[in-house]
Amino acid sequence: MRPNFFHHIHPPSIPARQSRWRYTLGAGGTAVFLVLVLIITGSLEMFYYIPTTREAATSIQTIAYLVPFGGFVRNLHFWAAQLLVVVCAVHLVRVVFTGAYAAPRRFNYLLGLALFVLAILLDFTGYVLRWDTGIHWALVVGTNLLKTIPLLGNTLYVLLIGGQPAAVLEPALSQATLTRFYAWHLVGLMLPAAFLMGWHAFRVRRDGGIALPPASLRTDNQRITRFELVRREVLAMLLSASALILISIFAPAPIGAPIKEIANLSGEARAPWFFLWVQQMLKWGDPFVWGILVPLIVLAVLALIPYVFPKPAENELGRWFPKSNRLAQVVLALIALLVIALTLFGSLAAS
Repeated sequence: MRPNFFHHIHPPSIPARQSRWRYTLGAGGTAVFLVLVLIITGSLEMFYYIPTTREAATSIQTIAYLVPFGGFVRNLHFWAAQLLVVVCAVHLVRVVFTGAYAAPRRFNYLLGLALFVLAILLDFTGYVLRWDTGIHWALVVGTNLLKTIPLLGNTLYVLLIGGQPAAVLEPALSQATLTRFYAWHLVGLMLPAAFLMGWHAFRVRRDGGIALPPASLRTDNQRITRFELVRREVLAMLLSASALILISIFAPAPIGAPIKEIANLSGEARAPWFFLWVQQMLKWGDPFVWGILVPLIVLAVLALIPYVFPKPAENELGRWFPKSNRLAQVVLALIALLVIALTLFGSLAAS
């Protein structure tokens, strides 16, 4: 078979053992597929979305209820965004639990972590663009957290929300804020994410592809061709697309009444699910410590794993749970359990 463009962007062959789904979990390829879905569905939504405080929520309702297949497209966009955060988290866990961050892959690990953060921020900015009562308190509380940062807080707050306080609405609910979030979503975050995705994929090839022991230490030298790899990727995409379509049919994306007047808004602060763990910590005390400092410390610990924690042994690469990097596995597991537990507590408290 003569290779086409899609074959040429893959290596000629890769190790058979490390190409199995139970090793990779298909997380990297699934993330790329979800990004493509988000780009296509988001581009379609732009034809009808109106980024003004008066019409944003109404235009979302128009997309959901009046545009042919608009509700389905919006559901695809929403669920692809949620699944992307989950898949990125799974990919991070897989990389750490298999020791695939060791040199020369340390820098690429940081690129992947940066992409994870960008995926969360893109999800949050897209969440805000609904501009309905469901996002009100999350937006106000989230932006006000910036004010708690010493020295730079007020500057960052004004930089994010833009403009001056409106006469009726809170500063974070002004037209300038919506415009800024729309620009961040489409340009300020999306362009860096696209650049880092390309760089991340380039580094995967440059760093030698899948992490595995040196040739002299391998016990299994069986490999699969790029044709088989592409076939598996297409199958994974079809399965992912089927699951995404089913979810989008039976679980509509949330939608609420437009934000009009602050007097009409009430209820407990509710963050999007991926920030519920932070919201839960805010109940423990100082907003800066629990809402800004602790999440940054968690991010810093994750970033330092390839540089500070014990290096995985070469003969243990290419398999799950190598003993040589057990400390990194324990630290990540504790962080993951804490975040999941706080998210569940926050979800139960808000329900």
